[in-house]
Amino acid sequence: MNYFERFFGRFNPIVKTIAFVVLSIPVFILLMPSPRAYAITSFARQTGLPCSSCHTTPPELTPFGREFKLNGYTLTGMEQIKEKPGKKKAGLDINRYMPIAAFIQFSYAGSNKPQPGTENWNFEFPQSASLFLAGSISPHVGSFIQVTYNGQADHFSWDNTDVRYANRRTFAGKDLVYGATFNNNPTVEDPWNDTPAWGFPWVSPDQTPTPMAGTLIDGGLAQDVAGVGGYAMWNDHLYGAATIYRSEHIGNAQPNAGTGYGINIRGAAPYWRVAWQQTMGNNYLEVGTFGMHVVSSPGAITGPEDSFTDLAADAQYERTLPSLGNDSISVHTNYIHESSDLVATFGQGGTAFPHHDLSTFKLDGTYHFGNKYGATAGYFNTWGTADPVLYAQNPINGSANGNPGSDGYTLQFAYWPWQNVDFTAQYTGYLKFNGASTNYDGAGRNASDNNATYLTAWFIF
Repeated sequence: MNYFERFFGRFNPIVKTIAFVVLSIPVFILLMPSPRAYAITSFARQTGLPCSSCHTTPPELTPFGREFKLNGYTLTGMEQIKEKPGKKKAGLDINRYMPIAAFIQFSYAGSNKPQPGTENWNFEFPQSASLFLAGSISPHVGSFIQVTYNGQADHFSWDNTDVRYANRRTFAGKDLVYGATFNNNPTVEDPWNDTPAWGFPWVSPDQTPTPMAGTLIDGGLAQDVAGVGGYAMWNDHLYGAATIYRSEHIGNAQPNAGTGYGINIRGAAPYWRVAWQQTMGNNYLEVGTFGMHVVSSPGAITGPEDSFTDLAADAQYERTLPSLGNDSISVHTNYIHESSDLVATFGQGGTAFPHHDLSTFKLDGTYHFGNKYGATAGYFNTWGTADPVLYAQNPINGSANGNPGSDGYTLQFAYWPWQNVDFTAQYTGYLKFNGASTNYDGAGRNASDNNATYLTAWFIF
């Protein structure tokens, strides 16, 4: 019986920093009034269920949460406005109240060494704020729509969006959930937390340096594309999805001329996804693969082309611990390999040679103390083809040796006094940054200078 059916019937500096973070939490909370999917309160209002039904600690989804997403965000316990359809009469079945939610995030962050000419340790009040229209639109259509205010840019912009149709039937004697998705970020429609859109870290600072290299599928197209696709889950085990994307360039005049954009998709870019999930007693395992192929003309819609092929493998493991009051453990990992032929960029002088390879590996694990506390440790590594032009020397954000390699770790502790209020303390340490551990930028900055401490409070209402 599935869940819907049940519903319905290095070490001294690290130690010092961790101590600082832990001791700072109560101070930080006193200073505050008493950014990815969050535990959107409009879903709770629509279903009449607490956020913990769908999330362990947001945005990590429970099995029920994954079912809710697969079924198009349409499960409702709210009073509906209804009218039966007829032969020439359209029906109506909508929530009595519009499923709106809001989110606001405040933060305080700094790095081990200030960025030249800037003040270190800064408050952002807010770092971001979002409005959501999320929930059932009709019996088979639902949405997750997010518009976000960015404190540094000082404006609202369209954020992650997933509007989907969902239905179910019996196929080969087994349950089949299937549907269509319209979205603006590859992997945003995925029901697991080991793919890029909803992967760890779920919150992060925006005022501290971050590595320069990343694969295209890992946020490189987020909110800059529009796609339509289909998905299906058979027998609660086998999942498949496929979506095609086109460049959208929100805020740019239409029809699109491509000017000023590094990625202009030629034709359509296919995204694919296959996964298998299995529950074994108190254990749950998902293994899968996903990928994307993009052909693009930088700065134009005609002429020479760049091509990117991203292939990935992912896994997610969960275990419930009944002997410890149903505490739980969750582990996520993914490996992405990107092969690119940057013919157009090479012709424009943007690379030293056309062909490049780039790989990333991520692994994180969380111990959930019920749904009130969560302790997470994560590791990340990026490596690939060195190119002194593509990865040019530049203070702070560049590479002295043209190497894209970075690796490090993230430690995080989250406290949820209420299911819609979170206080998080996070520390990110770099073992290597943009190709080296010491003097990586050629201007005397070391990888550890970018180690970042981040305190954040976010409220969902």
